Amino acid sequence: MNPQAEELNVVIREKSSNVFELLSEKGKAIFFPKKGILGQTAEAKGTKINATIGAAIEDDGSPMRLESIASKINMDPSLVFPYAPSFGRPDIRAKWKSMIYEKNPSLAGAELSLPVVTNALTHGISMAAYLFLDPGDEVIVPDMFWGNYNLTLGNAYGAKLVKFNTFKNGKFDLEAFEAKLNEGEIGKKVFLLNFPNNPSGYTPTYAEQNSIVEIVKAAAEKGNKMVAITDDAYFGLVYEDGIARESIFSEFCQLHENILAVKIDGATKEDYVWGFRVGFVTFGMKGADAELYGALEAKTAGAIRGNISNSANISQSLLLAAFNSKEYEAQKAAKYNIMKARYDAVKVTLDDEKYKTYFSAFPYNSGYFMCVQLADGLIGEEVRKILIEKYGIGVISLGSILRIAYSAVAATDIKELFEGIYSACEDCK
Repeated sequence: MNPQAEELNVVIREKSSNVFELLSEKGKAIFFPKKGILGQTAEAKGTKINATIGAAIEDDGSPMRLESIASKINMDPSLVFPYAPSFGRPDIRAKWKSMIYEKNPSLAGAELSLPVVTNALTHGISMAAYLFLDPGDEVIVPDMFWGNYNLTLGNAYGAKLVKFNTFKNGKFDLEAFEAKLNEGEIGKKVFLLNFPNNPSGYTPTYAEQNSIVEIVKAAAEKGNKMVAITDDAYFGLVYEDGIARESIFSEFCQLHENILAVKIDGATKEDYVWGFRVGFVTFGMKGADAELYGALEAKTAGAIRGNISNSANISQSLLLAAFNSKEYEAQKAAKYNIMKARYDAVKVTLDDEKYKTYFSAFPYNSGYFMCVQLADGLIGEEVRKILIEKYGIGVISLGSILRIAYSAVAATDIKELFEGIYSACEDCK
């Protein structure tokens, strides 16, 4: 093993043997190279003549660039063209950490890692898998989960997705989650929760979230060592009262010394910048300190360095400028209101009992999506094709379930959307 990896492992073992046991073999072996090219480049920073970094520099010392590109970007070239650090830009990392505390007030006083920048959330989930999953390891997920987990966790790292029933009697199936979490021998457990959920568009109520937390705490008290991954892609888009507003990460990271909470989030959906590809990985654990977090951050950055090198500088710079803008909060609130109006239009439309002849809604209250269960005898793929060919409507078929991204539909078109689904079902019958 590389001595630099072992240095990090020594820190992690001394600070928390539990965290060390949770690391995958890749996670134990990875490190961020402080020596070699990166180390020598860092030492040469500020020299009169610097021939270390693999980038081209203009004679005036600014980044070399094509005017056909630079002329389209109204930003300091130093914020756009050079490489960003593998950890991410220090300024946006610090800003995002402060925003996590602002969005989750119950975290006041809790010590978190400094977020590490990833190439959005898929990459963040991949890096979490790199650090904590060996081939054959199980990841507990609800049976309504984002299909890309299959590629990111299964195909890429050989993990096995173990599913529990998501809903029972119109509520989150707490019994199914508890049973799955306590299945098998006491030992390492990894679970991934995504709220608001894709595809269902559901976030637990306060009572349900409290119950989930108690289930996890009880499992930890039995001696299980757990990686609690939260996919917070749609964080903040909650449209009903009585629904948990903070990330469940806020609870997990203060719960027990056997639980390492890993928050995967980013600007993609929260700030409507899907193509920017800026996400974050943040660690939280009861009793953890800056030294332990620093070692985990270095391993994460090492995995990123060996995977994509670093995330885009221009995206980080643009987002940081937005976060620091006086107009940011008002602009974000305006977009939220548009999203909520679309959600409200769905709720009003589905109040019509006639739709239950052919489909019924799964619980939903947040995010971008909602799902309907088709009546017996209806095949989702057949309905989907009729919707496209006859009614000019596109939805996603998941077997006997249709996923509807109302986030992409004007409120004034919601009624037509569901009328089309009703008519397509009638055509199939």
